[in-house]
Amino acid sequence: MQTSPDGKMLFRSSLIALSVLFATTALVAPVRPAFALSELKNEQGQVQQKPAEGGETPTAEEEEQQEQEQQTAPLELPLPDPLIRRGDTATGPTDDAPVTDDKSDDEPQAPVEVLYDIGKAPEAVRRMRELIVEAAASGDIERLRPLLGKGVTETQVSIVEADEGPVETLKGQSGDSEGIEVLAILLDVLAAGFVHVGEGTPDDMYVWPYFAEKPLATLAPPEKVELLRIVTAGDFADMQEFGSYNFYRIGITPDGQWKFFITGD
Repeated sequence: MQTSPDGKMLFRSSLIALSVLFATTALVAPVRPAFALSELKNEQGQVQQKPAEGGETPTAEEEEQQEQEQQTAPLELPLPDPLIRRGDTATGPTDDAPVTDDKSDDEPQAPVEVLYDIGKAPEAVRRMRELIVEAAASGDIERLRPLLGKGVTETQVSIVEADEGPVETLKGQSGDSEGIEVLAILLDVLAAGFVHVGEGTPDDMYVWPYFAEKPLATLAPPEKVELLRIVTAGDFADMQEFGSYNFYRIGITPDGQWKFFITGD
C-alpha cells in the first residue's frame, strides 16, 4: 500500500511524539529499587521484628550473626534427679560434715586398779572366798554344792543354759570325771589379784582374776608371769589374737553371793 508524502510526515511526527512522552514518563516516575529474595519474602507477608527501644534496626549481617550464635550456643541439659528418694523427700550430696560419735572405739580405757589385799573387800566377800578355797582344796567337788546356791541365787557356771545342776555342769567341763581339774582352776584363779567393778550400780562385783577386766596389751612382765600360772603360753597367744582374757573368772557380789564361775567372753 502506498502513502502520500503528507501521510509519511504525519506518521513520523507521531513516533517522535510517543518517544518524547515515554522519555518524560521515565524521568518523572520514581525509581523502584531492586529487592533481594529475603526482602521480597518480607514484603509479601512477613512482619519484621520491632527494634528495641532506643536501638537501631539490625542489619541483615547482624541478624545472620545472631542466628549463628544461637545455633552454636552450648546445649544445656537438665540436672538429673537425686539418686535416692525416701517418700517425697530426695536426698543428695550435702556439704555438711558427717556426724560422728563423740566416743571412739580407740579411746583408751580407764586404768584398772588391781587389788591383792583381800582385807579391802567387804566381810561377806572375804567369807565367801574363804569357803570356796576350803571346798576346792578338799578335792571333793560336792562341797561346792551349798555354795553354788539354788533358784534365783544359783551361781552361773556356763554361758549357755544347761539342764543339769551347777555341780554336774562343772564336772562335765573338767578334764577328769571327778572335777578335780576345775577345783584346781578355782584355787589358781582366787590366788590372783582381783578388781572391784560396777561400784554403786546393780553390777557391783568383785572379780577374779583381774585379767578379765584389764587389756592384755597393757600387762607388765610380772603380770604376764601371773597369768601364765593360770593358762598356757598357747592359751595366752590365742587370747591376744582374740583381744581379751577368755578363761575362767569368778564374781562375788558385795553381799557375799557367788554370782558366776564361767569361762569364755
